[in-house]
Amino acid sequence: MLVAAVALPAMGGAGVTAKSAIEGLHLQPEELKEPPLPEVTRLLDANGKEFAQFYYENRESVKLDQIADVMKTAIVAIEDYRFYEHGAIDVEGTARAAIKNFSGGGVVQGGSSITQQYVKLVLVNSAETKEEQEAAVAPTLARKLKELRYALAIEEKYTKSEILERYLNISYFGAGAYGIQAAAKRFFDKPASELTLWEAATLAGAVQNPSVTDPNLGKAHRQRLLERRNVVLNRMQELGKITKEEAEEAKAKKLGYKDVPVPGGCDQSDYPYFCLYVQHEILNNEEFGKTPEARKKFLQRGGLTIKTTLDPQAQKASEKAIRKYVKTTDKPVAAQAMVVPGTGAIKAMAASRKFGQNKKKNEISYNLVADVAHGGGTGFQAGSTFKPFTLLTALSQGMKLNDGFSTGSGYNAPSNAAFRDCKGNRVGEPSHTVHNSSEGGGGFKTLTTGTLGSVNTFFMKLEEVVGLCETVKTAQKLGIKRADGQPLKEYETFTLGINEMDPVTVAAAYATIGARGAYCKPMAITEIRDRNNKATSYKPKCKQVLDEEVADAASHIMSGVFTKGTMSGVGGIGRPAAGKTGTTDAYTAAWFAGYTPDLASAVSIGDPRGAFKHDLIGVTIGGRYYSYVYGASISGPIWKESMIGALKGVEATPFTPVNMERFGGCSAGRCAPPPKKKPVEVDGDNGGGGNDDGAFDVATPPDGWGDANGGAPIVP
Repeated sequence: MLVAAVALPAMGGAGVTAKSAIEGLHLQPEELKEPPLPEVTRLLDANGKEFAQFYYENRESVKLDQIADVMKTAIVAIEDYRFYEHGAIDVEGTARAAIKNFSGGGVVQGGSSITQQYVKLVLVNSAETKEEQEAAVAPTLARKLKELRYALAIEEKYTKSEILERYLNISYFGAGAYGIQAAAKRFFDKPASELTLWEAATLAGAVQNPSVTDPNLGKAHRQRLLERRNVVLNRMQELGKITKEEAEEAKAKKLGYKDVPVPGGCDQSDYPYFCLYVQHEILNNEEFGKTPEARKKFLQRGGLTIKTTLDPQAQKASEKAIRKYVKTTDKPVAAQAMVVPGTGAIKAMAASRKFGQNKKKNEISYNLVADVAHGGGTGFQAGSTFKPFTLLTALSQGMKLNDGFSTGSGYNAPSNAAFRDCKGNRVGEPSHTVHNSSEGGGGFKTLTTGTLGSVNTFFMKLEEVVGLCETVKTAQKLGIKRADGQPLKEYETFTLGINEMDPVTVAAAYATIGARGAYCKPMAITEIRDRNNKATSYKPKCKQVLDEEVADAASHIMSGVFTKGTMSGVGGIGRPAAGKTGTTDAYTAAWFAGYTPDLASAVSIGDPRGAFKHDLIGVTIGGRYYSYVYGASISGPIWKESMIGALKGVEATPFTPVNMERFGGCSAGRCAPPPKKKPVEVDGDNGGGGNDDGAFDVATPPDGWGDANGGAPIVP
């Protein structure tokens, strides 16, 4: 119908020009909305090396001068050889194609100009719904006339070269390659600027019907692409663009399709867990779009270059240490995160299992290192890594390094009012007895010895004195929140780590102590550069949440974990460091979290099939058999070796010495009792380590220490 209305009068010798024929249809240019083309988004490590990419369409737009001249010649020759001579519609070409197609009984020759094709591709790309996509390609006169109005506007808006550039960047070539640059790399492993005659002819031939000539779909498709390439070469010869000899030489070439892999998504990244974290950081943050759909488009179609905090040295050190102690085929999984104190920059995220969907290969499909908000799971109970939050609360309330209590092998709350959550509710069951693990026994324990020995009963008593709610608030100040996003469980055993956590969150909390009380939100992105090379930088978000001297005192105590505490069998890292083991009740999971002033890290190990159903008792991990897995069994050694590797070449920074005038010694009523002249047997337990061992009874706390409700003031 369009040919009848426009082309035939002009071709019929009636003296009607193409321009006047179009005017006779009362067609006026109509502005075409040209949204930015979907582009590949790339993730770079801290050194600027790419490690992952996302895309809705694999495309990399280039300027016309970045495309080989022979490619421009080939595409014009086969698609619209009068491109530089006609306007929005090639009347002669349209009529000729119509006649040829009619006589041939099918689509033998295309009639749309390159400008019209560009318009059609823009409309398809802009379509948000299935209905809009169908309308963009509907074989109707109304659609064709509307397309022509848009083409008229495009011809007025751009030069021919600009139209050709846009056409080559928007076109689909098959094999998942959108745009000439992506196609050149995917098909021939070279940029568009280096394409040869036969390669250019191949890509020019692929544009007409890429679903039929897609080389990735098998031999038949490749053969059709080869035949189509030769059609292009013949056409170029026919138009005098190449000689017969050049055409024959090019046709003698094999197809040469190299099938260059195009990595996309985190499962194809070298660092999938870090990649997942970045992906979800963007998808969940309104800073990158008001709606989830807007953020998804921003990530997949934005053509962004995202520079991250990932440190290849730290990442490789973590991966190497994990591989040494845990196999990819093991059911229990080790996961580690490294965070910089004072900035919150995440330097590494690694796990023992490979990321993916293949369960037969023991792959896992979520982020083992992070919380649910960043693509992770529900985490594992953190165990004794929570004890430092009670320690910090005690130090904040004025307790000294050698203040302590008499503890036994078991602890029972003195009443159901001994603990109150932050809503004022009574929690705790006096009939429930908390026991010490084999990591720590009873007796008189101070803040120092109780921490070094990780004594459960001591920390239960300490939490009773300083207040459950106050301990919870301390943990929250350090960024502690459950991995599943639910509110923290505020029970009397909070200090023993009953909440499920992820390594990133725990590492960031410990980094706060290493930064002398400055909590910094974990960050993975430092800069985002858009498709127009406009850069937006992202700075650390930090806040002072602890008294610096309180943090110093905690570091002083926790540094002894490597020499006198639960990590003494593993040892330190050759520089000032502090940390805490974490073994959960019933050995369901094991942790080690520690820090230097330069780097903090947390390592967890547990069974993602269900920690309580699949505990760490009598298990073989990494080819070694463990009767019981403690925090120092696997997590501790991984932490040690990875930290040594991550900090190699980094000058050691010492901790700020503890203010002994403030924290030295002990308070009246909290010092260890003088040694007894004569051992006394009490209640027939032969002076053992229980509550009835005849040792010092806990004195009533003096005013200012707080009561069981946790209402103590903070001592400056």
